[in-house]
Amino acid sequence: MTRPRLFVACPLAADRAIRLSEAQAHYLASVLRRNLGDLVRLFNGEDGEWQARITALSRRGGEVVPVERTRAQATEDGPILLAPVLRRETTEWMVEKATELGAAAILLTTTARSAVTRTNPTRLAAIATEAAEQCGRLTVPRIDPPRALDQRLADWPEAFPLVICDETGASPPLASVLAGLQPAAGQPAVLVGPEGGFEAGELDRLRDLPFSQLASLGPRILRAETAALASLALVQALTGDWCGPQALSLSIPT
Repeated sequence: MTRPRLFVACPLAADRAIRLSEAQAHYLASVLRRNLGDLVRLFNGEDGEWQARITALSRRGGEVVPVERTRAQATEDGPILLAPVLRRETTEWMVEKATELGAAAILLTTTARSAVTRTNPTRLAAIATEAAEQCGRLTVPRIDPPRALDQRLADWPEAFPLVICDETGASPPLASVLAGLQPAAGQPAVLVGPEGGFEAGELDRLRDLPFSQLASLGPRILRAETAALASLALVQALTGDWCGPQALSLSIPT
């Protein structure tokens, strides 16, 4: 029987009891039919993964006690996704899949043609947490609320490469752009435009930035959410944890 994984926002140490929320207790007792004494796995993004024993379950919550650490904390320096804000269901799906693909951060970004500019931060954080629990990550990606593109890039560090997905087809292929990045640059950030794409003036301004490179995702017009996930997959395959650990990590831009 597969042991469930739960994210907890508190330190993990042997024999230190941890309270579970009502939702977590309900999930264990009513959905998974777990009982007192059963084992679960816990992680908090800092202390690795721990095996813990269920010591209490009720409608008001529950309690687990860590027994031993089974995985040491590892650095998860995945790519950063500057993601478009789309319809609610589509944005939620994109956040879930970007988490599974190992995105270190999802920075929601609006541009001139963005039709949606608001999200539910609590809901998106919960979706990312559930996806991290499911896929075996030791961290939950940071999700930034929507910010305008100009604001997002105003203080962007020049040492941090930014790849812009250009839907016009006039830019070099993404694989070629990634291959040309300096190894010391670490994982790049990827910017994907909204439904309808970037305006011509936006692409001109992006092209002139010292840290940016425009890249094509091929001859077909992709939906914004498809472009986001395809680009993350290619980054992971060519420069990320699909091909081995990274030699250098950079701080995620705010």
